[in-house]
Amino acid sequence: MIRRSRRSLLASVVALAGVVACALVATSAVQLLLGERPVLDYDAVAARLHATRWEALPVAIGGGVLAALGLLVLLAAVLPGRALVLPLSGGSSAPVKAGASRRSITGSLRSAAESADGVESAKVRLRRRSVTAKVRGSRLAADDVASQVRRAVEDQLDRIGPARRPRVRVHVRRTP
Repeated sequence: MIRRSRRSLLASVVALAGVVACALVATSAVQLLLGERPVLDYDAVAARLHATRWEALPVAIGGGVLAALGLLVLLAAVLPGRALVLPLSGGSSAPVKAGASRRSITGSLRSAAESADGVESAKVRLRRRSVTAKVRGSRLAADDVASQVRRAVEDQLDRIGPARRPRVRVHVRRTP
């Protein structure tokens, strides 16, 4: 049960570009029907395109940009998005279909990291195979704080019980 993102930003950008192009063409068509000067002059565009040669630099640049954008949209459609809900393990019994949001797991791990002695603040980043905790502390030695934070985060991971257990990394920065 891994719920993935929908990539709504990329879909919105593509849809907006399509709407703008359609609105421009529709506006020009209505202006031509009313006998007014159109925003997009078809004769001027056709003359410019007819005068442009295939070997010209603008054609190569435009083709490259369009190919890159097409590849980006294709990859966004084919590759899986970032997991929003991560599956939890059911323990030794039958598998349980349950999950927890990435945000809630990150918040829980951050509060566990901040609960260690000598930690003033913590930033936690949850990735597919690792959890990185960056903590700031002033009172204790860096190695002692790092081991306490690692232990607290690992204990919290044991309580959460993700299906795939990430490895834990801790970076300590001493504040003056």
